[in-house]
Amino acid sequence: MAGELVLDAPLQSQKSLVWWLYVFHALSLVFSLGLFSFIPLIINYVKRGDADGTFVRSHHSWQIRSFWWYLVWMALGVIFFFTFFLIPLGWLVCTVAWVWKAYRLIRGFINLNDNKAMPA
Repeated sequence: MAGELVLDAPLQSQKSLVWWLYVFHALSLVFSLGLFSFIPLIINYVKRGDADGTFVRSHHSWQIRSFWWYLVWMALGVIFFFTFFLIPLGWLVCTVAWVWKAYRLIRGFINLNDNKAMPA
């Protein structure tokens, strides 16, 4: 038991919520290329204030930033699809953006399970 971190009930509840938000972001990424990530994003914005002063707040911000940057890169990739010569670049941009978002979700999920904050 030595060295084990024990979280109080409200913090454990916030951590559990963020865990589920990671799951929903990931499911959206896999099944809709992130199209339905706006649903957990809204919850991130609403519940972020409740996590002020805890490591969980950084996970809300991490998920929010991941969503918006992913949206920007996917939009750029889709724009490239509208040109004949840039279609391969569009595929590349969209693929790299998808892998990058998956990496951010996995990294965040691991740090959450280790009770670590995400970088600002």
